Amino acid sequence: MDRGCGSHATGRAVPRAPEGAQAGKWRCWRGAAQEALYGPGGFYLRPEGPAGHFRTSVHASWLFAGAVARLLCRVDEALGRPGELGFVDMAAGRGELVSGVLGALPADVAGRTRAYAVELAGRPDGLDHRVEWLAEPPERITGLLFANEWLDNVPLEVAEVDAAGVPRLVLVREDGSERLGEPVGGAEAQWLGRWWPPAREEGLRAEIGLPRDRAWAAAVAGVGRGLAVAVDYAHLAGARPPFGTLTGFREGRETAPVPDGSCDITAHVALDACALPGARLLTQRDALRALGVTGGRPPLSLATTDPTAYVRALAGAGEAAELTAPGGLGDFGWLVQSVGIPDPLGE
Repeated sequence: MDRGCGSHATGRAVPRAPEGAQAGKWRCWRGAAQEALYGPGGFYLRPEGPAGHFRTSVHASWLFAGAVARLLCRVDEALGRPGELGFVDMAAGRGELVSGVLGALPADVAGRTRAYAVELAGRPDGLDHRVEWLAEPPERITGLLFANEWLDNVPLEVAEVDAAGVPRLVLVREDGSERLGEPVGGAEAQWLGRWWPPAREEGLRAEIGLPRDRAWAAAVAGVGRGLAVAVDYAHLAGARPPFGTLTGFREGRETAPVPDGSCDITAHVALDACALPGARLLTQRDALRALGVTGGRPPLSLATTDPTAYVRALAGAGEAAELTAPGGLGDFGWLVQSVGIPDPLGE
């Protein structure tokens, strides 16, 4: 199952703790999710990797890695074909995307590409020796930084409006039960007021994306010249989901977000808040079409002249349709940030 674009607008599937409950430690959602995902024994450090629990565009089709490889070639041209071309795969999982990109590059570009996989889990066995496995992105590259479904797993705080109309931080225990904490204040309150001002109706929720804004700004700062792209399921100002999007995934199924390390904990990304000056937002459907992934069916005449090629092209068309489908992967947002070069995706 992919972690698609559902709004989760019907409310939460997590229990509310009764007043006076004492068992367990109450923590803000950001700290609880950080430990559950990336702490000792955390979900993202498990040997099966993310692909054991959900499917992203990278897992859906090799066409996705091919499109990213074509984007890297466009960046290469815009940079004037530098002697070393950097490619950074943020939140690399088990290296599926970076491996696919290296395999799809023309030989002359591949020979100049220095590839990095950024991931907290250990380097997987059998990974292409050309890939440098890092826990943090390199300090500076000339090339392309690509973050596919990274920002949704940058932990953040959750706010809920109380009976008096005040947004308060949501506290959570390891079993997923919740209660309200202190009123949102400081920079987090400023972020809410600018990007997700909640209506003053009890029970409405918002996810405070400030840590994601900062994480993205830091990632872009590591691109000396080139392009940075974040791909994620997203929402924009004016269409924020009233009950938020916090959810979990385990073994291919959506589940309640329980911060005990047993499941993924994810929330849609306010990509418009992350965007730096000069950035552009577009859908995955439009981005992939600009990179040649259209989903068009092969001509029937090919079935007669070359049946094997026809079957292969038909399978590719089906995979392209999935990657660009409305209501699914095609609705993912692409945040495209050029650094010192023209936008390779163009208008």
